[in-house]
Amino acid sequence: MTTLITVLVVLVVLTLIGLATAIRVVRQYEKGVLFRFGRLVGPRAPGLRFIVPFVDVLHRVSLRIVTMPIQSQGIITRDNVSVDVSAVAYFRVVDAVKSVIAIENVNSAIDQIAQTTLRKVVGRHTLDETLSETDRINLDIRQILDVTTVEWGVEVTLVELKDIQLPESMKRAMARQAEAEREKRAKIISAEGESLAAAALGDASDTMMAHPLALQLRNLQSLVEIGVDKNTTVVFPAPLMSTIGELGAFLAREATAATVTPSTAPLPAPALDPPEPARVPTPNGAPRPV
Repeated sequence: MTTLITVLVVLVVLTLIGLATAIRVVRQYEKGVLFRFGRLVGPRAPGLRFIVPFVDVLHRVSLRIVTMPIQSQGIITRDNVSVDVSAVAYFRVVDAVKSVIAIENVNSAIDQIAQTTLRKVVGRHTLDETLSETDRINLDIRQILDVTTVEWGVEVTLVELKDIQLPESMKRAMARQAEAEREKRAKIISAEGESLAAAALGDASDTMMAHPLALQLRNLQSLVEIGVDKNTTVVFPAPLMSTIGELGAFLAREATAATVTPSTAPLPAPALDPPEPARVPTPNGAPRPV
C-alpha cells in the first residue's frame, strides 16, 4: 500500500513537472517562434501554448517599440569642425521569425549600425546645416537604417538628434557672429525709423505751409502740454515761420535796392552854349567879328 502511494505521488509530481515544461504563455505584445529539434516550425500567436518537453524550444519576441539611445560620437563635419553628436532611435520588430533567424542580437546590431550611420550622415553636412537642418538629417539616418534592418525583420520608426556639443572656441565665434548680426539689424531698424520720421516731418511741414493756421494750432497744443504739470513758467511761442518769411522778404528788398548804384542813374542833359558870332575878314586878313 505504501509503495502504491509512493508511485502515485511520483507520477503526480512527474506530471506536474511535465505540464510545467510543456506549457508556455505568449503575452499580447509578444510573438512566439517555435523550433522542433532545431528546425523552424513557425510563429505562435499570443496565448497559452503547449510544446513537447525536451523537443520543442519556443522563443518569445517582443513587438513593442524599443527606445535605444545612440551614444555621443565625435564627428568632423564637412567644413572641418569637430562636434560631438548623440541621438536616439526608436524601432520595433515586425517579423519575429527574421529577427530570430537572420541575426543573433537585434538590439546590439541596431546600436552599432546606428552609430556608424550617424557618423556618416552628419559628416556629409556643414556645421550650419547640422544645427539648422536636423529634420533632414534625421530622415536620412532613418532611411539608411530601414534599408539595412528590413532584412532583420525590424522597422526603424524614428531617429532624432538629441544633443550637439560644440568646441568652446566655436561657441565664442558663434556668439560674436550673433552679436554682430543683432547690431546690424539694430542699425538697419534705426535707419529705417529715421527715414520714416523724416518723411513724416516733411509731410507735416507741407501741410503747415498749405494751412498756416495749423502752426498756430500746434503752438496752442504745445501750451496745453506744458501746462499739464502746473508749471509756473509760461512759454508763448512766436510765429517763427512768418517772422522768417518777413525777414527774408526784407533782405531781398534791401539787396535789390543796393544793386541800383549812381553809376547806373540817368545823366542830366548838357547845357547849350551860346552861338559863336560870325566873323568878317578885314583888309589886312584878320577876321573881324560882326
